[in-house]
Amino acid sequence: MVQDLSVTRQEIDKVDQQIVELIEKRMDLALEVAKYKMSTGKPIYDRQRELEKLEKLGTIASTEFNAKSVQELFLQIMSVSRRYQYSVIGDQDHVIDGMFEKKEALDITADTKVAYAGVPGAFAEMAMIDYFGEEIQTVAVKEFRDVTSMVASGEVDYGVLPIENSTAGFVSGIYDLLDRNALSIVGEQKVQVNQCLLGIPGTNLSEVTTVYSHPQGLMQAKDYLDDKGWHEVSMNNTAASAKKVKEEGDTSKVAIASARAAKLYGLEILNPKLNVSDDNTTRFVIVSKKREYVESANKVSISFALPHQSGTLYNILAHFIFNNVNMTSIESIPLTGRQWEYCFFVDFEGNLSDSAVKNALKGIMAETEDFRILGCFVS
Repeated sequence: MVQDLSVTRQEIDKVDQQIVELIEKRMDLALEVAKYKMSTGKPIYDRQRELEKLEKLGTIASTEFNAKSVQELFLQIMSVSRRYQYSVIGDQDHVIDGMFEKKEALDITADTKVAYAGVPGAFAEMAMIDYFGEEIQTVAVKEFRDVTSMVASGEVDYGVLPIENSTAGFVSGIYDLLDRNALSIVGEQKVQVNQCLLGIPGTNLSEVTTVYSHPQGLMQAKDYLDDKGWHEVSMNNTAASAKKVKEEGDTSKVAIASARAAKLYGLEILNPKLNVSDDNTTRFVIVSKKREYVESANKVSISFALPHQSGTLYNILAHFIFNNVNMTSIESIPLTGRQWEYCFFVDFEGNLSDSAVKNALKGIMAETEDFRILGCFVS
């Protein structure tokens, strides 16, 4: 005879209540562990002990299915316990506070030197002017890596780099350049991008064979280019493409760049809008070799490495959830020479002075490899 469902549910409710009471008791014990570790300086996270405990708990269960269920459940219980312990201990050793210097404002004067990749008319130049104004010393270089190397060497004070486009996604290689040069993100500037088709005055579209632009520009104009059959040539940036078309003076070649580039290089706008999206925006970051942030900063960017194992990323992202920190973006790249391991780049809302942010970062730092705070800045 099958038991009435309402009776079964009542029994489940009783068991659930017991589980809640036991979890609360376990959290009280976790607090005692946190106090002990705080007094002795021992780390909260002991991966080896957790693995041993999970294996032992699995042997208690009566079936293989229940063993896996128990291990999965306790993996989360232990993860929650750690997050509770991190919140209790906080940043008492001031590890997070010691990583960056808080300032009222960045040091920007008429003598400040800023590097960007491209030539006049590039969207990076527009971002630089929008952020710094025109009363600075500017240095135009050929490639993104030239920007980061000049900032790292101290030849310039700041660099401007595109990091993400609302249509085409993240710009390849930028995070890697920041990491390899140990640079920090100290600011952010968004630029509305309107990609135009530019050519020598008098160009006939029916005779065009080649189009130049940055890979992002080509991608943003993909719908327009798909049925053209033109040879697509990637350039270091969009404005350089316009400059090349001007210098070659060949009406069979066109460029995808800004209206400003058309004006600077005397080109005709053959099509004023190639990007499909009305909100085609590129996010640029301002980078520095100084580890500092302004008091009004409202976004934090971090990076860390994780093995490609079930649950590892979930457990890390749970630190944001537990501390009510809102994550805004995540990007991953494979780690060179470390098969099936990935470096993650995460942006989230907050300030390094916020206790919730510090609690989340302490936990993430303890449970990942190659952890780094990339920056804290105004979004």
